[in-house]
Amino acid sequence: MASLKLSPSSPISITKSSRFVGVPYFKKGVSFLVRSEQSPSSSSDLQEKCQRRVVVTFGVVAPWISLLSRAPLSFAAERKEGFLVVSDNKDAYSFQYPFGWQEVVIEGQDKVYKDVIEPLESVSVNLIPTSKQTIKEFGPPKQIAETLIKKVLAPPNQKTNLIDASEHEVDGKTYYQFEFTAQARNYTRHALGVITVFNGKFYTLTTGANERRWGKMKDRLHTVVDSFKITV
Repeated sequence: MASLKLSPSSPISITKSSRFVGVPYFKKGVSFLVRSEQSPSSSSDLQEKCQRRVVVTFGVVAPWISLLSRAPLSFAAERKEGFLVVSDNKDAYSFQYPFGWQEVVIEGQDKVYKDVIEPLESVSVNLIPTSKQTIKEFGPPKQIAETLIKKVLAPPNQKTNLIDASEHEVDGKTYYQFEFTAQARNYTRHALGVITVFNGKFYTLTTGANERRWGKMKDRLHTVVDSFKITV
């Protein structure tokens, strides 16, 4: 695991391997995600994308229906309509993501799910060891969010803007949520994040979408960050 040192009086110190942990499509080795963001240049490209969507949906529906038929009632009651639940018992966290997103494996990430057609629409969870007991020990929400965005969640060549940062408590555990944009040369990603500390781990969940689709996706992305919780 990479190490993270964060305090009110000093900047974040991140090892090279943890760079861009909150935005998986920026990581070296997964540039294909960014390239596939380009608009289709012909009707045949659009038809191919539609066919891919049908194939992906067909491949997901059957096991999902099977899962729901075996799941206890509490699972269905907690799950938002149109979302699937991820529950990691080992690291003691859970969250929900939109139905149709696919799990991908990216080095340095604990969990990553993304849309196969709109690659900037994704969610990732990263865990980093820490000696702190609560997220409050690192500082206030705005300060920590700004540092994470500039040092971790966006490449240095992108222009970032923190829109909002807030604090809330669930079951005695404190979470910081924040909203930001990261502007690249060809696109802008509008993103949401939530961070917390529990049992020696610094948790970061980040989700987002292309700015051009923010109006359509924002409610679903807010559901993702709002659903993240420590399960112990």
